[in-house]
Amino acid sequence: MAEERGKGARQAPARFDESKRRIEAACRFMPGGVSSNFRHGISPTPLVFERAEGPWLFDVDGNRLIDYYLGMGPMILGHTPEPVLRAVAGQLQRGILYGGQSALEAEAAELFCSLVPCAEKLRFASSGSEAVQAALALARAATGRRIVVDFEGHYHGWIPRGEVELLTWNDLAALEARLSDGDVAAVIMEPAMCNAGAIAPAPGYLEGARAACSRHGTVLIFDEVITGFRVAPGGAQQLFGVTPDLATFGKCVANGFPVAVVAGRADLLDLFVTGAAMHGGTYNANPVSMAATLATLRALADGSVLRALEAPGRRLMQGLDAALRAAGVPAVVTGFPQIFHVGLGLTEPARDHRDLARVDRVRYVRFCGELLARRVRALERGAWFLSAAHDDAVIDETIEAAAAAAMAIRG
Repeated sequence: MAEERGKGARQAPARFDESKRRIEAACRFMPGGVSSNFRHGISPTPLVFERAEGPWLFDVDGNRLIDYYLGMGPMILGHTPEPVLRAVAGQLQRGILYGGQSALEAEAAELFCSLVPCAEKLRFASSGSEAVQAALALARAATGRRIVVDFEGHYHGWIPRGEVELLTWNDLAALEARLSDGDVAAVIMEPAMCNAGAIAPAPGYLEGARAACSRHGTVLIFDEVITGFRVAPGGAQQLFGVTPDLATFGKCVANGFPVAVVAGRADLLDLFVTGAAMHGGTYNANPVSMAATLATLRALADGSVLRALEAPGRRLMQGLDAALRAAGVPAVVTGFPQIFHVGLGLTEPARDHRDLARVDRVRYVRFCGELLARRVRALERGAWFLSAAHDDAVIDETIEAAAAAAMAIRG
């Protein structure tokens, strides 16, 4: 495959006729031909894949695509990391689901708790949405309150969450004023707003939120489903040095296997045992996923994988910025080397969700379409995820494709 590299911007445009045909056929049995709303309505069609390897996806039309979706973020080690594949293959010979505990579960929990600052205890779940529901249940049980404060543009799963009030993020005065009433069970936020915008917290904001929650008896929850094990081995809470009461994790925990976590203070997690809060799940901590979890966390534990992503990630950020500037397309590229955001139409970095309203989404979707024609798959909402498999040659090919794509949308 090495000989194929570098051709992405010069080959004939990729076609996706077979994907389109199969999606249309699947619509007979599945709404939109997909099983997640986030896969529907993608231009030119939702794609159908046959296999994946390293940083690439191979679709039913015979295209090899450089992948920056990475399964919406989980594939931090790439699509086919040998340690994870080996661990999972070994466990499959010993059983798939026990309806009980495995030794791997306790081992993975101990390693997780050694890495994440807030994690005195944890529970495993199967999705980030479920982990968030568990965290909110704990906060409401602990405080006897119902109201949850959330923030514009922050994402915590698709399940309704009851009495939720929205505030503008990075506005500490507004948060402190709301908490002063003493009726808020939990404040939940992405510690860095990475589902949309890859926006870092304002200086002192997380520290101020931590102090305000402690002062008013409110549980502080960090949603680290994206940032966990991607921006640092201990998540954004380790990177920024602010410890929440609870945190939720998913995506990078098991490199593509369905594992999520709610972790935090032992007294809060123990409410699951007293019966004050409910938590269950048939597939939680199934041994195959626990094998993947343990292998993934071991690979990420010393931080070397994430440090190795810094140079290629920054080079890609700079290359995209330069490509768009050369084409005269206004854009701001911000975030972290492992997860960043490209905001077309912006002239300065966004500070909150309202700033992101100025992003030229229509033009960005065109940009993603031009990239896809050149065999680079980028997420249409502006986020770019990197993996350990994205080497220098892949970054070079991406930048070359981006330069051509930027020229194609400059008019």
